[in-house]
Amino acid sequence: MEDQLTQPKPRDPRALNAYRHGLTGQVLIFTPEDEVAYKAHCQNIHEYYAPVGGMEVELVQEIADDRWRLKHAVALINNSFALGMTRPDTITAHHPEIDAAFAQTRTWHDDAKSIALLSLYQQRIKNKEMKTTALLLQLQHERREALKQAVEEAALLARLAASKGETLHIERDLPRLTSYPQFDFSAPEIGRLILHAQRLAEARKLFPKPQKPLRMVA
Repeated sequence: MEDQLTQPKPRDPRALNAYRHGLTGQVLIFTPEDEVAYKAHCQNIHEYYAPVGGMEVELVQEIADDRWRLKHAVALINNSFALGMTRPDTITAHHPEIDAAFAQTRTWHDDAKSIALLSLYQQRIKNKEMKTTALLLQLQHERREALKQAVEEAALLARLAASKGETLHIERDLPRLTSYPQFDFSAPEIGRLILHAQRLAEARKLFPKPQKPLRMVA
C-alpha cells in the first residue's frame, strides 16, 4: 500500500488545453484552470486600458502577457520554497514552524541560483512592461488630443455655418485628420462631443464655480 502511495503517477496529457490566441495568433498550452485565469486576466487589462485601434490593442496585450509572466514568476518562487518543505530534513527542531523555517532557508541555499535568475527575470519583465505602458499612454494621449482638435474644429465650423444660415454636415464638410491617419473618428462621435461641449459651456455660464474665499494673512 505504501508503494502505491509514493509511486509517482504519469501526468495525463489530456489534462492540458491548447487554444489559439485571438489577438496574437499564437497557440498557447494551459491547464483548463490556467486557461480560464489567463483569459480573465487579459480581459481585465484590456477593459482597464480600453485600447482603440490595432497598435493600442497589441500594446495592451503585451502588458497583459508581461503581467501574467510576473505572476507566474512569483508563483514559481513560492512553489520552490513549498517544494523544499517536502524534502527530508537533515536538521530538525521537532517543532513544525521552526522546521518549516529551516526548510525554506535550506531551499534558499540549495536553489539560490534558480531563485536569483527568477528575480532577474522579474526585473527585466517589469522594465519591459513599464516601457510598453509608457508607449501606450503616449499613443492614447495623442489620440485624445487629435480627437479634441477635431471636435474644436468641427464646433467652430458649425458656428460659422450657423452664422450664414447653413448647416454643417460633418461627414461631408469635415475632412479626415491628416496629422494622425491612424485615428479614425466617426462623424456621430464627433457630433455627440460637439453637443456635449456646447451644453457643458452653457452649464458653466449658468452655474459658475464658487470662488474660494481669501485667506486672512496673520
